[in-house]
Amino acid sequence: MSKDPLLQPYQLKHLTLKNRIMITSHEPAYPEDGMPKERYRAYHETRARAGVALTMTAGSAAVSRNSPPAFNNILAYKDEVVPWIRELTDACHDHGCAVMIQLTHLGRRTGWNKGDWLPSVSSTMAQEPAHRFFPKLVEDWDIARIIQDYADAAERMKEGGMDGVELEAYGHLMDQFWSPATNHLDGPYGGETLENRMRFSLEVIDAIRKRVGEDFILGIRFTADEAMKGGITAEEGLEIGRRLKATGQIDFLNVIRGHIDTDAALTDVIPVQGMRNAPHLDFAGTVRREIGLPTFHAAKIPDVATARHAIAEGLLDMVGMTRAHMADPLIVRKISEMREEDIRPCVGATYCLDRIYQGGEALCIHNPATGRELTMPHEISPASIKKKVVVVGAGPAGMEAARVASERGHDVVVFEAAPDAGGQVRLTAQSERRREMISIIDWRMDQCLARNVRFNFNTYAEESDVMFENPDAVIVATGGLPHTELLSEGNDLVVSAWDIISCDVKPGRQVLVFDDAGDHAALQAAEMIAKTGAHVEIMTPDRSFSPEVMGMNLVPYMRALQDKDVRFTVTYRLKAARRTGNLMTAVIGTDYSSFTEERDFDQIIVNHATVPLDELYFELKPRSKNLGAVNQEALIFGRPQPLEANPDGDFALYRIGDAVSARNTHAAIYDALRLVKDI
Repeated sequence: MSKDPLLQPYQLKHLTLKNRIMITSHEPAYPEDGMPKERYRAYHETRARAGVALTMTAGSAAVSRNSPPAFNNILAYKDEVVPWIRELTDACHDHGCAVMIQLTHLGRRTGWNKGDWLPSVSSTMAQEPAHRFFPKLVEDWDIARIIQDYADAAERMKEGGMDGVELEAYGHLMDQFWSPATNHLDGPYGGETLENRMRFSLEVIDAIRKRVGEDFILGIRFTADEAMKGGITAEEGLEIGRRLKATGQIDFLNVIRGHIDTDAALTDVIPVQGMRNAPHLDFAGTVRREIGLPTFHAAKIPDVATARHAIAEGLLDMVGMTRAHMADPLIVRKISEMREEDIRPCVGATYCLDRIYQGGEALCIHNPATGRELTMPHEISPASIKKKVVVVGAGPAGMEAARVASERGHDVVVFEAAPDAGGQVRLTAQSERRREMISIIDWRMDQCLARNVRFNFNTYAEESDVMFENPDAVIVATGGLPHTELLSEGNDLVVSAWDIISCDVKPGRQVLVFDDAGDHAALQAAEMIAKTGAHVEIMTPDRSFSPEVMGMNLVPYMRALQDKDVRFTVTYRLKAARRTGNLMTAVIGTDYSSFTEERDFDQIIVNHATVPLDELYFELKPRSKNLGAVNQEALIFGRPQPLEANPDGDFALYRIGDAVSARNTHAAIYDALRLVKDI
């Protein structure tokens, strides 16, 4: 047996967990009609097959109709959920993986205009800033019904074959009762004493135990320290833990530190890139030591070394690597096979979490197979015939194309005009806070070099270079260049956000950053300029700025900008620019009226996405078998591309990423995977 601490079994009550690695409760928002159907099952089964000991579903499954999901969660209050849960648990159990589910009532962390249009309820009438709705102050008959709902939901989960349930008590109804900051009730559930504030939770636990019996795991994910004025303190959190243990009905604690009622607070609980790894790990160890219950924890534990430390030092009994398993579901298998260097790294971009709210599903920024297990592979199968594949461009799209083609067993050559691989990702990583992004490229470079991919850097590939290689397939991943031709006059006076980020242009002192792309580049440039002490105005024609950055990733930008001389202006559009002495006059309008004004700056920066570098593609197109065409149905459903357009052609030709149109890193890598996996 391996001596690796992570690979040791753990006995949780009657349940033997085969190692110490778990996926904590999270909701990737894959349910259909509130049910965990095929896509949901495939996501968890993939990780179970690769060896994870425990996977937890649904962060969090709703137990009551007046707790409608804030996004696409499992509806645990419906009887029809049982057979779907049974299919999921059976699939995971077949691989020796235990399965649990998180149950909750959201309380004020949801709204009335979802689901059945019932008012949300809480122990307070105060609005939760993150979701903006105002709850009804809960009444005694609400409490009685919700307790019953919890017990009913737990019974459904047991009937569905779950090994246990975890109750959610951070930011949701249970700890809304617990926290002095959010319990404004009178009477037996009122906020004056901890005994009263815990009464609701203890009654829920009693009701569940009576329904599911003693041979069913019951744990709680709880805030042991809200880290906020007037909230649950660390001392009170430990006392809550002691009282939970004293019931004799709780089998494990899953420790959280912080509060989640604002984007900023949530980001401290679940840190993004540029923030410290495992910031709450030692605190979780304190809870384990003080309370003496089996203790789980997850919060930016992205790497095996940190996870191994957590177990080896006795800080945790089970270590959660949830986002890490979105980046690479094969972590446990690769550890067991002593292939840790092959683990695809989590880069902390938190595209997964942010996208749930914006795009309605969790996706990994650089593993497009996550959430698409029904059509996309996590492991690339070898091709039956070895081919020559030429990739032009070594940004994220090109590097993924080269990796996949080389894993197929093909002879791969890459041309790149720059001295290093990376493209826009390398540019992004110029910011200290986003340097983790370069791992997207570094991992692919290591995988390519291990498979003898030939790289030609500092080479601006032309048609003759490609044809010299006598390719069977050509992948054009040449990316794009900043698009600055958007003004009625003065396009020659502006610079791009890329110019600032790359340090090719020195920041001015009075700067306008006009951003209608809404992605990271504008804020990255603004952050760099603001650090010099300059005045920066960030302007967008949209009703909110930087919508593509999304909530959690916006937090570190705001922390870096709001204490500096930075102004945010929405709903105004840069129309034109002209030289006025040593300054530039910006002509500013709006989409809402004929209003215009003029203001002076010494530098105007534009973030207007990119235009494709597609000349080579169009030169090669007439010589290709498919004339560059992509069959969309085959693309969507993961089938091989037909090559029927030009029987006299020499090679298959595809262009991907920003060489097609301005998109993002995930789209570029997804393009590459779904096209190249069948070459």
